[in-house]
Amino acid sequence: MGRKFEVRKLSMAKTQGAKIKVYSKYGKEIYVCAKNGSPDPESNLALRRLIEKAKKDQVPSHVIEKAIDKAKGGGGEDFATARYEGFGPGNCMVIVDCLTDNNNRTFMDVRQCFVKNHAKIGGPGTVGHMFEHQAVFQFNGDDEEAVLENLMMEDVDVSDIECEDGVITVYAPHTEFFKVKNALTATMPDVTLDVEEISFVPQTMTEISGDDVAAFEKFLDALNDCDDVQNVYHNAEIAD
Repeated sequence: MGRKFEVRKLSMAKTQGAKIKVYSKYGKEIYVCAKNGSPDPESNLALRRLIEKAKKDQVPSHVIEKAIDKAKGGGGEDFATARYEGFGPGNCMVIVDCLTDNNNRTFMDVRQCFVKNHAKIGGPGTVGHMFEHQAVFQFNGDDEEAVLENLMMEDVDVSDIECEDGVITVYAPHTEFFKVKNALTATMPDVTLDVEEISFVPQTMTEISGDDVAAFEKFLDALNDCDDVQNVYHNAEIAD
């Protein structure tokens, strides 16, 4: 595929208020995952993956446990998923995933982020067809052929493997997440997975430069400040 994956992990907040916002987003997502499936991570693979990701982003255990206990109670809010697509500054493509208990409020909040930042929101499918739903793993290494051989020996379906600046990135169908992870840890027991997530990976990148860079960063900040926004995916590549 020959494309570069930009790590889009939630950056750890510099202020207590921003840190609480990160915890709130994870708590909501864990609650919904546990409520819609099983609250037991051993039988709910999606929940297990989400908990592991939350711990990697340093979300405290009590936040995770509270969300699961809330789901076990059976009451609580009814959240629904919402996805918005469009074009950001510099004509880059953007997908915004939300969890909401009020679709009208969420749409208006997200729409304002687009309108106020030289971006254009579109309808469902506007840019989604230009992204692939992939499991993505990144770790230090320089021998992608050996990694590919290991995964093939474990009968894992891999979409692509890239090696750049001493970092190996493995792409696979999102349904293969745990199979890839188990294969990597089994064949390379000392490996440290710096990234292990399911993401929307763009098929092509759009380079943005000049005034569009500041506008794009302001646009992302506005989206991340929305309480209902869970994840933002894009194909923007900042010009050097």
